[in-house]
Amino acid sequence: MEDLRTERVYSRLSSHYDLLFDKVFQKGREEAIRVLELTGGERVLEVGVGTGLALPLYPRNVEVVGIDLSEGMLEEARDRITRLGLRHVSVLKMDASSIQFEDGAFDAVFAPYVMSVVADPKRVLSEMKRVCRPGGRIAIVNHFLSRNPVKATLEKALTPLSVHVGFRLDTPLGVLEDPELQVEVRRRVNLMGNWTLVRLRKATGR
Repeated sequence: MEDLRTERVYSRLSSHYDLLFDKVFQKGREEAIRVLELTGGERVLEVGVGTGLALPLYPRNVEVVGIDLSEGMLEEARDRITRLGLRHVSVLKMDASSIQFEDGAFDAVFAPYVMSVVADPKRVLSEMKRVCRPGGRIAIVNHFLSRNPVKATLEKALTPLSVHVGFRLDTPLGVLEDPELQVEVRRRVNLMGNWTLVRLRKATGR
């Protein structure tokens, strides 16, 4: 039910999304793709591709697959792909909590501003880990619940309102904890450092 509501919200937002969320969040997208350290011939999955704001940032010598639940967002992304001639990119409608690719299908996975949008972020992380090859990288940019008690209380209080525009303010950083994923990079990004960039490395044994 929550995913259906999110899909409706973002489909309504799709034609205005770039105006609202382009420049203010682009620095985080740029840094995340940089820390993925992509090399020629690799295959990367972008979870929550939206209107495709990050798509022009990828090297042209990697294969990029973007997925999103909102058809309205995907229409905007397809227009961007065509307009910019991004022949190395494709996008598909898909639920991030049930990714329809085989285990280890990607060298890297990127989730920009997704973990506070999905109904079950732990499940989404598990799916991203599953489709990432052993030794592969996962980059996540997101707003997480503040460690400052006063600010955290405010974020929790505002979450019942924020969910109506498609995201939560109270998603804890702990949703990224997984014994098979090693944190290699964690830094604050974007305006006033209110968002966090994390790069995870999947264990080679799985």
